Amino acid sequence: MAGWSHRYAKINGLDVHYVEEGTGPLVVLLHGFPHTWFSWRHQIGPIADAGFRVVVPDMRGMGQTSGPADPREYAPDRIIADVTGLLDHLGAEKAVFSGLDFGLFAAYDLAYHRPERIAAIIGLENPFITPSGEPPLAIAARQAARHFNHIHYFVASGTADDDLAAAPRDFLRKLFYALSSDYHYLDIWRKPPGTTYIDALPDAPPLPWTWLTDTELEFYVADYSRSGFTGGLNWYRAMDLSWEYRKSYAGRKNPVPFYFIGSEQDVDLEAWHGDDPLSHLGEHYEDLRAVRMVENAGHMMQMEKAAETTAAMLEFLGEIKEWA
Repeated sequence: MAGWSHRYAKINGLDVHYVEEGTGPLVVLLHGFPHTWFSWRHQIGPIADAGFRVVVPDMRGMGQTSGPADPREYAPDRIIADVTGLLDHLGAEKAVFSGLDFGLFAAYDLAYHRPERIAAIIGLENPFITPSGEPPLAIAARQAARHFNHIHYFVASGTADDDLAAAPRDFLRKLFYALSSDYHYLDIWRKPPGTTYIDALPDAPPLPWTWLTDTELEFYVADYSRSGFTGGLNWYRAMDLSWEYRKSYAGRKNPVPFYFIGSEQDVDLEAWHGDDPLSHLGEHYEDLRAVRMVENAGHMMQMEKAAETTAAMLEFLGEIKEWA
């Protein structure tokens, strides 16, 4: 932690918090929900030590970065402006981007609209923007008529913000466990419609776990206790807007160099990207460079298997450094 510098800036109308370490070619790490910059804690130092400038922002509406209450302000054009604004603030023409969940989709959107700002993408877990002929919130609503669906709960229940804000520690602890390799996340779909997310999630064993301590969990609890969950939930509420926006490049291959790291027990690879998604990577990228799979890890791979995930990232970054 000694090398981390916490910085604050006004970018694209937001009060943005980011962490920075190191000098050299720029690497930007982007998180999803319910994460913050802290989910990259194991990767920041090693990447900086390898000769890179590492910048890890809190994404719009999460952590210590402000976010509008209107879900329309979380559409891809706003997020692209956030990321390009961050690059401009840092004085960088381009960066290597790595991300997970919404953070990775932000990098994908940027690649289609401003490919000159990206040296390469190292994607974690979410291999591509999955084509869909139907708005995602309609799909979630149809599934929610049969069983619990977290996306529909976030968007349509009207109480998700308050439910989660009333029990941030319980929610985060249970969800992090459910997304790990110690639990099969899709088992929560056995819960009936109308179940709250906290009730749908499994009981989690007491901390510490092999990959998370009480103190580490408290970083997340403190930030979400301060900010609330509305900013993070708004990324879900904007999913139909994102779907509409992405129609402009549907069927086009992502033009930037792409590396992928997945985990063998990831719920996204199991359920959200079609059958055998890794076999279809070539259909989505003009320049697919390499694929690595991490054993015995779930969706929280950069924490669960930090050493293995970091090693793969460093291998790819070493290649990128030579040709970028």
